[in-house]
Parts: sequence; C-alpha cells; structure tokens
Amino acid sequence: MTRAESREHNRRALLDAAFQVVSRDGHRAKLDEIAERAGVTTGAIYSLFGSKNGLVVALVADYLRPYYEEVEQAIPAGLDLLDAVAAFARFYWRECADPDALPRLSLQITLLDMALHDADLGSRLAASVRSQESHLVALFAGRPYSQGILTTRQAQRLTTGLRALFVGLGQGVPLGLAVGVDEQYFVDAARALASGMSLVARDPEAS
Repeated sequence: MTRAESREHNRRALLDAAFQVVSRDGHRAKLDEIAERAGVTTGAIYSLFGSKNGLVVALVADYLRPYYEEVEQAIPAGLDLLDAVAAFARFYWRECADPDALPRLSLQITLLDMALHDADLGSRLAASVRSQESHLVALFAGRPYSQGILTTRQAQRLTTGLRALFVGLGQGVPLGLAVGVDEQYFVDAARALASGMSLVARDPEAS
C-alpha cells in the first residue's frame, strides 16, 4: 500500500468510526475511541482533519455528498421547475420512508446538539451544508416556470423553503408525527411552495 493509499484508508476508517461514535455520543464523543475503532492513533486525526471539529465537518460533507449526487440523478435536465420540484419531493419521500430514516434522523439531531454546544463547529457545519446545497440551487436555477426562467437568487430562496419543508416532514414521518402524509403529500406541498408568488416570482436582486 502506497503512502497515499494508506492515508486514504485511514481517512475512510476514521470517518466510518466517527459516524458510529458521534451518532451515539454527540459532543461527548471521544477522539480516543474513534481512533481505536479506526485502528489508528489520535495523532492521525489531527494529521488528517486538524481537530475534532474538522473531523465532524468532514463527516457531514462525506455524509451529504452521495445524497446530493443521488438528487442530481433524480432530477433530470429538461423538466420545468414544478416537475423538478416534484421529482425532488418524491426523492425526499423515499428517503423518509427508508428503514434507515431513523438512524439518519438521530445523526441529524446529534449534529444539531453539537452545533449548539460549540459555536465554531456550528459555523463550520452551516458553511459545509450551504456548500453542498449549492448543487441543489444549480439544479433548479435556469428552469422555466410560469413567470419566466428561475434565477440563481430565486433558486436559493426556493431551496431554503424546500429545506425547511422537508426537514420538518423528514422528522415527522419517521417519528409518526405526520399522520396521513404520503408521497403525494410531499409532491403537493413542494409544488405549492414553488408556486408561491411571494417566494419565487420576485427576484430580490431586481428590487
């Protein structure tokens, strides 16, 4: 194994170990246990990620990357805005109905708790999530809708609204709090949000 291969192996092992320990212990997660699970020393964590917070931020980016890659595949080019939003809603519904939805929700809540306990980590996590969401903004921008073509700023506003909608539903469905909610509800709610004139039709840069 080359040095580069060994470094990537250790990085992957640490991310996998961090997922398990952070999901369980949150801000109380110990670097010693993460390193032991990964079969490396704590020095490897500092060498690869700089700090515990650096490891957590890398964990979130690693967790979100395949998610956004799957979203891109689920929303093909050529759809108008409302059809693209509906495709995204169907994708998110499948995520919520998946057997792994509860473990994912547990990790999300744990990361939120960690961010609340550490302002620096919270800021870095927010920046990481915003960076990943730029891919979603790009997926919606440029699509036709009733008032013309969606601008990047409008796509950002829409993405913010969809995130709020689906985070709420994404918590409610696995916990049994969203009674009667099904895939069509997700689609209808997302299309209604995208159709809202005050949210999408006005471009903030034009005012």
